[in-house]
Amino acid sequence: MHAPATPIDIDLLIEARWIIPVEPAGQVLEHHAVAVRDGRILELLPSDQARQRYRPRQLRTLGDHVLIPGLVNLHAHAAMNLLRGYADDLPLMRWLTERIWPAEQKHVSHDFVRDGTLLACAEMLRGGVTTFSDMYFFPDAAAEAALEAGMRAALGVVVLEFPSAWASDADQYLSKGLAVRDRFKHEPLLHFTLAPHAPYTVSDATFERIRTLAEQLSLPIHMHVHETGEEIERSLSEHGVRPLERLHHLGLVGPELIAVHAVHLDEGDIALLARQGASVAHCPTSNMKLASGASPLPALIAAGVNAGLGSDGVASNNRLDLFQEMRHAGLMAKLTSGDAAALPAEQLLHMATLGGARALGIEHETGSIRPGKSADLCAISLDEAETRPCYSPLSHLVYAAGREHVTDVWVAGIARVAQGNLLHLHNNELKARARLWQNQVAL
Repeated sequence: MHAPATPIDIDLLIEARWIIPVEPAGQVLEHHAVAVRDGRILELLPSDQARQRYRPRQLRTLGDHVLIPGLVNLHAHAAMNLLRGYADDLPLMRWLTERIWPAEQKHVSHDFVRDGTLLACAEMLRGGVTTFSDMYFFPDAAAEAALEAGMRAALGVVVLEFPSAWASDADQYLSKGLAVRDRFKHEPLLHFTLAPHAPYTVSDATFERIRTLAEQLSLPIHMHVHETGEEIERSLSEHGVRPLERLHHLGLVGPELIAVHAVHLDEGDIALLARQGASVAHCPTSNMKLASGASPLPALIAAGVNAGLGSDGVASNNRLDLFQEMRHAGLMAKLTSGDAAALPAEQLLHMATLGGARALGIEHETGSIRPGKSADLCAISLDEAETRPCYSPLSHLVYAAGREHVTDVWVAGIARVAQGNLLHLHNNELKARARLWQNQVAL
């Protein structure tokens, strides 16, 4: 007889009623466990085997829960949490020119961005989001906030042609933003993108610099593209081509491009995105709220375009809620395509996890539950009256459950939310900061 193997010491063992690893696609595992050591997933295996094989310092048993990868918010303006509800019920250009840009010019500062981003991190973590891709001023302040929250973030080196409190012109936006990247590039939770605001706010000369930097530094390009019909008309008038075609001529449409919104696309645009291997950040709630339109997402997916989900900022959404985005994306796709089978739950969860990670170039690190990846995980309770009975946990994640059912969240194996409570951020302090900023903005 062989002596029983000595159990392996690990940091954490999480057992769950269901685990949906996202890779391989469509797999739903019952009564399985995830073994975590040094912040990384060591193994995914049946719970009874896990208890024999491992000796965890911490055991978390989730009875009627589904465990999924941490959600990836592919497009946010996190600091704008301090402008929640400030400019509702306006179309995009009036929303920007009459309310948002004047408010930003008056109030945005390092402290504004740090406090607003902390508030956003708290909201996202409690909703199961472990990674967010941000586009805003003072990325150094956003970096400080993300690190304090213990969240994974892809921070944009934002670029515009006009001045703000952060920079005076495109050259300064780039130089200051790249200096922030250099300062924080060794932080394992922080990643960076080049983030020109949009084709209508950035010149050809600046785009050429951005293309060169993207190639030299291997950075994604995170940009609003084809958000409104007005944007396309303006490009045709000023440049003689649609915005995506202009970007293609400038060498910016490729695997590094994250085309945010991508609402007004024709067949040629879709073929171009697919052919060049670009990704799309779909923001259905913001697009509906600003009446920007409905992205042809089923056609994009059918063409092979990688897609992720974004919330946009709360000033044009009011929530940083990826469960809402999954549901809205699915319902919008079914409504606009006339096909009830369009974008099934499996595809929507993929968009909210691995699709977003792939767009950011960090799919080796997060986005699915696989050995070797970071233990970025989210547990959702399906043991409530509104989630019973449960015939399909995958379907429930999109159509029945919500962020209020998130109980536990880990980032790189460290618990950030436990039994619904934030562990490293203090609600009362965050609410006090929000009140102080509200009093200033409302003056």
